[in-house]
Amino acid sequence: MKHQITMPGGFLNGKLLITGHTGFKGTWLALLLEQLEVDWAGISLAPKNDSIYNLVKFKNKIEEYFIDIRNHDALKNKIIDIKPKYVIHMAAQPLVLTSYLKPRETFETNVSGTYNLLDSIVNIPSVEKVAIVTTDKVYQKKYFRNKFVESDALGGMDPYSWSKVGAESATGAWQQISKIKSGPRIISLRSGNVIGGGDRSEQRLLPDLISAFISNSSVTVRNPESTRPWQHVLDVLYGYLLALKIETNELVFNFAPQGKSLKVRKVVEIASKTWGYSVPVIYNKDDNDLETKTLSLNARLARKKLGWKGIWNQEAAVVSTVQWWKNVSNKRISPNEACLWDIQKLLSRNNE
Repeated sequence: MKHQITMPGGFLNGKLLITGHTGFKGTWLALLLEQLEVDWAGISLAPKNDSIYNLVKFKNKIEEYFIDIRNHDALKNKIIDIKPKYVIHMAAQPLVLTSYLKPRETFETNVSGTYNLLDSIVNIPSVEKVAIVTTDKVYQKKYFRNKFVESDALGGMDPYSWSKVGAESATGAWQQISKIKSGPRIISLRSGNVIGGGDRSEQRLLPDLISAFISNSSVTVRNPESTRPWQHVLDVLYGYLLALKIETNELVFNFAPQGKSLKVRKVVEIASKTWGYSVPVIYNKDDNDLETKTLSLNARLARKKLGWKGIWNQEAAVVSTVQWWKNVSNKRISPNEACLWDIQKLLSRNNE
């Protein structure tokens, strides 16, 4: 039995275009939309061989196009053909350490790709609302402990975060352009460290731990005292859908779990306990300047204006992620069944 997403004012009632639909978050969003019977299309690069996109099987025929978002003309022409009502832009180079190795590619994808998308949609009559997904790392460093709010100053540290600040700048520019042209409403969505089953990204804590658990090998963990707002991918995606549906005057929303952000060391402990045994962990000291050490977002605006709530707290999100991998790797259930289990939990809790 399929569920309908409960939103003030009804359901999404038009085609949704996802950029980056073959990525980790994009795959989970596509599976969620399939359960919701929402019409969608995807534009992305071809999926990697070991991606969750290739692990799962979709019930319906997928309308998808493999286009590099850096190709403005190809992107624009395809969006004209698709005629979406809503757009969620998630295609990106998402890794901090990769951004040091490939800064030009990171900026071309995250900045140029974003303004190519915005420039493509601003004059397309079918498009009514566009969500540009960035990150919690776009905020300028604070020297006090308050959580970041949407009005805080933007600023980067590493090439990745600076590229996302660039994406935010492009978003702000095209918000004004679209307003003058009576074009679509454009909003910015920022979230913390998103986790969940199926993520195979390199140099990320949970994927690295899962690989070590499966192979029973040691793992090197960076910055054990650093904190992040860990949150389940479905909580974030549900927030994105709410932001597309509900009409507000707000142009930016944070999505983050409540409570104090967990330290990396604590996440390792929770994951090991959930898996059932630990592996040798080699901790690197917090003595590098490659990544932000403390991140924490205030999501009060999304809770107030959108009625959004996360159903997984930070510890539960870690436990759910590890259990997904444990069940799938032991072949207790298929990747599809594991994803559907979490999706049904999300929908049933949000329908209460």
